[in-house]
Amino acid sequence: MPVEPGFPSSRHRSASRDGGSAGNDGVFSRQQAWLLYGAYLLLGAALDILCTYYPATLPFWMPWEFSWPVYLATTLTLAWFIRGLRRLPRADRPALWRSAAFLVGLIGNYAVLQTHFDYLAQHMFFMHRWAHFWLHHSGGFLIALGLAGPVLRAGMPSFLRPLLDIKPVRASFNLLQSRAVAPLLFVGLLYFWLFPPLHTRVMLDRNLYELMNATMALNGIMFWSLVVDPRPHPPARYSVLWRVLSILIIELPQMVLGAILSLSERDYYPVYDICGRVFDMTALNDQHFGGLIIWLPGTMMSFVAMIMVLVNLRLNEEAAERERL
Repeated sequence: MPVEPGFPSSRHRSASRDGGSAGNDGVFSRQQAWLLYGAYLLLGAALDILCTYYPATLPFWMPWEFSWPVYLATTLTLAWFIRGLRRLPRADRPALWRSAAFLVGLIGNYAVLQTHFDYLAQHMFFMHRWAHFWLHHSGGFLIALGLAGPVLRAGMPSFLRPLLDIKPVRASFNLLQSRAVAPLLFVGLLYFWLFPPLHTRVMLDRNLYELMNATMALNGIMFWSLVVDPRPHPPARYSVLWRVLSILIIELPQMVLGAILSLSERDYYPVYDICGRVFDMTALNDQHFGGLIIWLPGTMMSFVAMIMVLVNLRLNEEAAERERL
């Protein structure tokens, strides 16, 4: 059965069960893990109290509005990644540069969502676009480059691993990462959350705001993992041709949306007047800069992805040629 990136092979699963290296999966290690989870909860509770009662006195790197889902997703992912690296055999660990890319993407996502950068994103449209450019493009791209799925699986508690293999979870991933759905969903979410009436509602509702950010971040990881998968097809889901087509499919609609917002003389997002802009900038200038962020950096990201696809193609061809010799 082909192995998807992010879902380890039976060898990875065996290593996870056996603990990878001696002594790393003993009782004491499990006790340490649960103590660490308790420490995470206490730290999260402290941050929640500080952000609730003293938001204006906190430094820029602290959360503006504390989010338990973001905090737990980040801290648990980081803990499982570190634990998984210790448990997997050295030969099964991703390259150092891939691990670094994963960590930069993960920490960058947290910085966008759980520092005072989030305050700026709630009060300036162009800062909001920078936030989503990171979550949907740069951050997702870096996390996908990390190929951290087997590491995370090895590091998570054993009772959670079977949940990754149940049919509804597999079926959902297969659908969301299918050829017909993945590129359209990537662009569709961008247009959906920027539909002006909906965007106004979302920016005034904390729950919808967090849902928007979560869908953009998760969709970015899922899409870019298909594009930057270093393996040939099969076992990779997409052939080189489909990866190139997917990049082209997402590029043109982004350019169109960015051009509309950056050239329009109408303010589509008056909600930022309601929230109050933190910089001395007119509504149209704010919108124009936001449109340019969708247009130019988004297009450049597609070029970077295209280069990555071609590099992986060359490496796979060279590897196949060495095997023939």
